[in-house]
Amino acid sequence: MRIGITCYPTYGGSGVVATELGIELAAAGHEVHFISYSQPFRLNGRNDGIFYHEVPVSSYPLFEFPPYDLALASRMAEVAEFNDLDLLHVHYAIPHSVSALLARQMLASRGRRLPFVTTLHGTDITLVGLDRSYLPITRYAIQESDGVTSISNYLKEKTFEHFEVSCPIEVIPNFVNCDVYMPFTDEAVRSEARKRLAKPGEAILIHLSNFRPVKRVVDVVKIFARVVHQVPSQLVLVGDGPDRSAAEWLAHELGIHDRIHFLGKQERVNELLPLADLMIMPSELESFGLAALEAMACKVPTIATRVGGVPELIDDGVTGLLYPVAALDAMAAGVIALLQDRGRLEVMRDAARKTARTRFCSTMIVPHYVKYYESVLAKAV
Repeated sequence: MRIGITCYPTYGGSGVVATELGIELAAAGHEVHFISYSQPFRLNGRNDGIFYHEVPVSSYPLFEFPPYDLALASRMAEVAEFNDLDLLHVHYAIPHSVSALLARQMLASRGRRLPFVTTLHGTDITLVGLDRSYLPITRYAIQESDGVTSISNYLKEKTFEHFEVSCPIEVIPNFVNCDVYMPFTDEAVRSEARKRLAKPGEAILIHLSNFRPVKRVVDVVKIFARVVHQVPSQLVLVGDGPDRSAAEWLAHELGIHDRIHFLGKQERVNELLPLADLMIMPSELESFGLAALEAMACKVPTIATRVGGVPELIDDGVTGLLYPVAALDAMAAGVIALLQDRGRLEVMRDAARKTARTRFCSTMIVPHYVKYYESVLAKAV
């Protein structure tokens, strides 16, 4: 198949999933065309079968804000026609599904059918889409999609509840390449690699996100402040975003900044995650929790909040620990208890890796997408 993919190319779950999906599809022999305003950050340009098409957005004095959604629709139609695409797959409803709908209508006027699939990722439904100024057009674009998928049952139910759409929604969870995200096979090599982040005997905690308020990265620092007084440890913060400065300020205020590594955005997080003992993910809302899945594949259990689709991924007490939002004392106590009981932690590490391998590997999930594409194309004939 020849597939067009549009996503936000920034540091976030929807862009990561879309990019990894394109890479996996190309590896399976499909032709993939990314259409966006910049190259997705995990797309390195060395993959055969992958093409990138930039969306140019002109700025005129007449426009206070450049109309990206219209430029995107035009570029989608152009790329589809020039490269004979079979379908478009857009990630995040706003504005991508609207642009895909316009592109489909443009091509239909010239006698060409271009189906499109919309994948719902989270805040496009639970936050942005519920804004009254966006709700009607978001509902219409979802309803008009040739296929709709969501990354969790939680998000599927929220879409039905808030948008009252009648179209079927296929749940296809996020995935991870278990041959890329994997633990060290040699513990001696892992111990040596950990020395650049922690002294021998110190634990390593990690957090990975886009540092937006919903991720509650300041809570990560507060939890770590409680842990470090009980267990010698280091905190690794991977990512960047609006709450980074607040987290840095708090680390200095609490006098623990010398034990926190702010690494910024990292492309090869698969090399960092296996070094950690635990991940901390105290989010206010997660429709799935891709960072936790990537950690699990590397044998790193997650201390997380019991929100959204997280319980569909993490089995409380088996592959991680779940707590209410803002239960900082309880989360810190959970971290300390695991770090002080290495036998229990090792059992949980093994269970986390097993769950990732048996339920969420790309070898299982990507064929599900391919079958779904085929069903959409069959209906579009």
